[in-house]
Amino acid sequence: MGRLAWLLLVLGLMTGCASVPPQRAETPLLILVSIDGFRADYLDRGVTPNLKRLADTGATGPMRPSFPSLTFPNHYTLVTGLRPDKHGIVNNTMRDTAKPGVTFRMSNPDAVQDEFWWAGGKPVWISAEAQGMKAATLFWPGSEAPQGGVRPSYWLPFNDDMPHGDRITQVMSWIDLPAGQRPGFITLYFSDVDHAGHDFGPDAPEVDTAMAVVDASIGQLLDGLKARGLDGKVNIIIVSDHGMAKHRPETFIKLADLLPPDSADMMGGQVAGFNPKPGREAEVEAALLKPHDHMTCWRKADIPARFRYGHHSRVPAIICLADVGSFIVAPSKDGWMPKLQGGSHGYDPAAVEMQALFVANGPGIKPGVKLKTFDNVDVYSLEMELLDLRPEASDGRLGTFRPALRRH
Repeated sequence: MGRLAWLLLVLGLMTGCASVPPQRAETPLLILVSIDGFRADYLDRGVTPNLKRLADTGATGPMRPSFPSLTFPNHYTLVTGLRPDKHGIVNNTMRDTAKPGVTFRMSNPDAVQDEFWWAGGKPVWISAEAQGMKAATLFWPGSEAPQGGVRPSYWLPFNDDMPHGDRITQVMSWIDLPAGQRPGFITLYFSDVDHAGHDFGPDAPEVDTAMAVVDASIGQLLDGLKARGLDGKVNIIIVSDHGMAKHRPETFIKLADLLPPDSADMMGGQVAGFNPKPGREAEVEAALLKPHDHMTCWRKADIPARFRYGHHSRVPAIICLADVGSFIVAPSKDGWMPKLQGGSHGYDPAAVEMQALFVANGPGIKPGVKLKTFDNVDVYSLEMELLDLRPEASDGRLGTFRPALRRH
């Protein structure tokens, strides 16, 4: 063979090899389920047989939320692996000087769907889409906002009134899509347990009823997978964002009794943030930065290091944290008060009442593993490992789950 022919052959082989992407084994589907407000010890109340079976035949353990132990900050932590102080969702209600006149809150759909607020973290569904895997989100904080024009392949605007059966049907319709269109990552969300805890308190029978309803929906999800020949072939992670504590009305802090009128911009309830009005800084600090019954306040720079909170620009100048069961009640024209017989979260993540649910089950998880209490920032690393995706830098670590992973 002549020299030219030999070179052409080598180049052809090299070109042919370069044009064929490396093959990788098909990754099992991962379904990430949030049961908002499901305290870790609720699993032992005997009303959730489907969840208990998944826990007993998979991996489970109490999970410590990030500070503040609120819904939006912790849901975004669970899918980014970043503390709220890094990803920027520092509270359910917040403001940013770059968005004057705008208040981010759960009830403000324009803000919730605005990429600006969520850009501090890259959630699993964005990484999945970037790495060639389709994702589907049936409600998850952050999933309604694009990132750089990228969205999950399939998503729905939040609708808390959507019946559970319709949610399961929607998930199954995504699973039934042809191989090239089918998502490899799906989220699912239930709020019933959180609502019952807020309205009636964590020990109320209404909470047991809400848990039983959600557990039945988990059973419907498992039945749907089994009917499709996917029993034991899908990785499922079930989490909550925080726990719940019973209100102690005798400890409630009424800011009207402490703070001079119209002296500060306030956000929060169980954990409250204050930005003093111009010229009112000294009197606000004098009112708040002193010992209080059932509440502790700090300047932003002095928040205890264990909370890993206080560096982000959206964190207000002063943060006050209520004792577990207490509530920081802001002045209200209509006399609003939290439900006295109810419950709250948002407290110190180290409190046992704030511990959150974690259950993992599926082909990637060993059965019967009991994990020690861990931080919820670690869950992102597990998600990316089970999806075989390249993770972003995060505050979590996969090592927490190595005893539970089949291939480690």
